[in-house]
Amino acid sequence: MRARRLIAAASVAALGVLSLAACGKSSPDVAAYVGDRSYSVDRVDAVYDDAQAKYAEAVQQSAKQAGITPTPDQLRSSVTRQDVVNLLVSIDLGKRVAAEQGLQVADQVTPEQLAQQLQMPPQAEYAKLWGEWADISLVLSQKLPPADLSDDAVMAVYHAIEKAGGIQSGLSVAEVRQLFGEAGFVRSASALSAALEAETDKVDVSVNPRYRPLGVPSWVNKGQELVFYALPYIDASGPVTDISTPDPVDSPAEQSAGPVAP
Repeated sequence: MRARRLIAAASVAALGVLSLAACGKSSPDVAAYVGDRSYSVDRVDAVYDDAQAKYAEAVQQSAKQAGITPTPDQLRSSVTRQDVVNLLVSIDLGKRVAAEQGLQVADQVTPEQLAQQLQMPPQAEYAKLWGEWADISLVLSQKLPPADLSDDAVMAVYHAIEKAGGIQSGLSVAEVRQLFGEAGFVRSASALSAALEAETDKVDVSVNPRYRPLGVPSWVNKGQELVFYALPYIDASGPVTDISTPDPVDSPAEQSAGPVAP
């Protein structure tokens, strides 16, 4: 059977993090430092609590219309505080990279477009942050030339998607490569990863141990749905090799590729 290609937006990486103590930034009230900016634990909690509250409200309204009573588990979103930190830091670094390259980030992806796939009301700040990050990552991914990758890089992406429950488990390297097709999304995603890593070296990024490892928010198209996940950083000395010609990358609202599983 002909392999069905997996297409994803290029927004994968986990950022190189520095010891809080080593750089003199060790406040337990701070989730992350990015250069001269800090993101407090209270800020993370506020975004997280808002997401949970708005999600529960939406579920309750839907359940009331259907005449059923949701369980406590059904009222809880899968969003975590780690997801929030990943977004906040990635947005910050992504903006810096875009500014350095003179790139304009247009407001293309709206919370309303992402709401159904995120399973999050568009009024939630979490959905708004995702829309902002989608715009940044798309601009960078279309500008940065993607890298040719090793089997390790391909499998790193596979395992991240597998962890999110978005792909069949237990596949071999050959099976994953067949499933991914030309793996253009892996090459361009790793280029974005490298750009963000380089930015961490410039601006001094420090992350509270509670929120490590830090990952760049990512999405992958699985049929008619998107799987959201975060991928640990791919070291430039390993998976990333030569640079090749960029491939266009679709936004979450535009993707229409085939399913993940063979």
